[in-house]
Amino acid sequence: MKTKCSKFFLVAISTLLLGLGSAMAQDNDTSWESLDEQQQKVLAPYVENWNTLSAERRNRLADGARRWADMNADERAAAKDRFNSWRNLNDDQRAAIRDRYQQFQGLSPRERARIRDNFQRYRDLPADRRQQLRDRFRSMSPDQRQKVRDRLRQRQQRVRPRASDRPN
Repeated sequence: MKTKCSKFFLVAISTLLLGLGSAMAQDNDTSWESLDEQQQKVLAPYVENWNTLSAERRNRLADGARRWADMNADERAAAKDRFNSWRNLNDDQRAAIRDRYQQFQGLSPRERARIRDNFQRYRDLPADRRQQLRDRFRSMSPDQRQKVRDRLRQRQQRVRPRASDRPN
């Protein structure tokens, strides 16, 4: 009797887990009907072949449409500009950007933060100063550019003594 009850319990739990797994898989697979009205409006060009797209692609598109709906007019204009810039790149340029992004993702969190900080400092410069720096960098040879990169990296890695560590 105990064995029959254990077997029944095991079968019931297995069935429940299989059903739960199936339901979870369906939740991760975004159907057109599960999209809200705003998402469907944004994704209207995909309606005809929505079911032929991979589940991953449908989920990414749905997430993008959700983010789009949360943007204000200025954010949408900036996103459109970035998208159009991306579309105007050739395949080699896109591949180079993807490679650089993968390299960036492979860096330590500290190194990524350093790069973000440096970029923000650059963006905070006046436009004419940024242009001067770009022009100067473009006029350098590859060896000169690498020396500048190395020098900047060394400067960032140097630890400046804290006031409490300095001799009196």
